[in-house]
Amino acid sequence: MLLGTRSAQPLRTKRTLERSLDFGRDLDNSGSLTADTATEEVDRAAPRTVAAPPSSAEPDPKPKPAYPPAAATPTQQGPSGIRFDFNLGCRVSVPKGDWRIRLRDLDTGNILYETEVKQAVVSSRKRYYLRCGIEVFARGELVFEHRYSATDRDVLIQFPVGTLGDVLAWFPFAARFADVHGCRLTCAMSGLIIPLLRDAYPHVRFVTHEEVEPERFYATYYMGLFFDDADNTWQPCDFRHVGLHRTAAYILGIDPAEQAPRLALPDESRPIAEPYVCIAAQSSSQAKYWNNPSGWREIVAHLKQAGYRVVCIDQKPVHGGGLVWNHIPHGAEDETGDRPLVERARWLRHAAAFIGLSSGLSWLAWAAGAPTVLISGFTHPTNEFATPFRIINYHSCNSCWNDPRVRFDHKDFLWCPRHAGTPRQFECTRLITADQVKGAIARIPGLLPSGHTSPSSDAASVRA
Repeated sequence: MLLGTRSAQPLRTKRTLERSLDFGRDLDNSGSLTADTATEEVDRAAPRTVAAPPSSAEPDPKPKPAYPPAAATPTQQGPSGIRFDFNLGCRVSVPKGDWRIRLRDLDTGNILYETEVKQAVVSSRKRYYLRCGIEVFARGELVFEHRYSATDRDVLIQFPVGTLGDVLAWFPFAARFADVHGCRLTCAMSGLIIPLLRDAYPHVRFVTHEEVEPERFYATYYMGLFFDDADNTWQPCDFRHVGLHRTAAYILGIDPAEQAPRLALPDESRPIAEPYVCIAAQSSSQAKYWNNPSGWREIVAHLKQAGYRVVCIDQKPVHGGGLVWNHIPHGAEDETGDRPLVERARWLRHAAAFIGLSSGLSWLAWAAGAPTVLISGFTHPTNEFATPFRIINYHSCNSCWNDPRVRFDHKDFLWCPRHAGTPRQFECTRLITADQVKGAIARIPGLLPSGHTSPSSDAASVRA
């Protein structure tokens, strides 16, 4: 529906306006928008980390919110008891009185919401970045006006925990937002990831979810893959259409041009003297694996024959679910385990190449500057960062992850929405051959010299 401007759209009652636009919220009758309500709304749309199911003797625990809640009341003080902020959409609170509140998109000129209230908290339906204007009238007179400006103000961008690749994919856009708006940026994320980024971005304040102080922020934005956001409340467009990383740019309203995050490592030295290639074969869902039965064995042998040590840097040497368990590729050196991410990045920084899946370590390899061979059939190549060594077989079923008609099931390890239980299950990567991967490896400059002579120990010589 095209939203009309104020001159073209007469004032409607709050109930009629909500029903026709579904864009604003007036809580004059039902009470203010509470922090608990805000958290529940974010959590319904946000991704969840899959945990082990509780035992039958234990009660089902309440799911942990995906993000710390916004402040219970708007954080910015206006005149006459008016409060406002942009921490859960555009929010305005007014005390008892006779008020008219108008929310306007300053870029499009559209009036998003307008209502008359006695006492209320009004919140826009859209929670991603909008450059909103607020106008508050008392007895027909404009008593307060504010135009969004994050310059020299505290802004919070929240990232979910339990995921590596998503955060590395989204963070550069958060840093770009700070540059564009000149704000004081705080990023809330897992404490395991903060050491990778903190020293490379001294102008950004990094905190864990537990350290968030919601009352200090002028605006807050939420990074996530919002699968069930049919009304586009949390994202202006479906992430499956624009790519996993670029969805952050659309949520934040900035240029979606791709950019790898900078990493600052405490130790930049080579972990081993000999030339090596890193691999990562494990993931969180079988659809993400390279399901060719002999693929990894052939690739490891191929690289070792060329003179490289092949080092597996997965967190786990064995992972799976039910009757399906995936083991570290035969012939690879085992450097698996719960290692700090800065150590993983150090290995990747000096690797002649990295071969992996559509998973977190591939995003870390990209950030570390390693030539990355990315094997994936369940995602379309637009879903990940650009690499000339991307592997997909279009002759098979592919790209179901980016199909909005199917819903990814985090709890089903054997999820295959189109061919589950048939001979075609996981054909998207089962039909990716070792020869196809070898072809991509051969295109990495300097990695496999003519005749497979021993490679140089200087990994920088094979950088693309």
